[in-house]
Amino acid sequence: MDKDRIFGGSPLAVALRLVVVSIIVGIILSALDIHPTEIVRSLRLLIQRIYDLGFGALEGLFNYFLLGAVIVIPIWLLTRLVSTLRRRNDDRRS
Repeated sequence: MDKDRIFGGSPLAVALRLVVVSIIVGIILSALDIHPTEIVRSLRLLIQRIYDLGFGALEGLFNYFLLGAVIVIPIWLLTRLVSTLRRRNDDRRS
């Protein structure tokens, strides 16, 4: 592999461009009164909210499951019990 291909040019030229672009972006962020600690804090908060959203959705699904299961499982058990009793009665008649 060629260094120019990996870096997008000679390593020294790429490093110089990165320094210049970093200074320009730093000036813009400073003018907007944005500090690196705020960016890191905001990214951490974003990740925390995404994490909470995912597990919050799972918690909501689990609550819906429990709510439905209170009705569905007893009805299922009763239908199974009734069908088993009917089969036994049909077997006795035969």
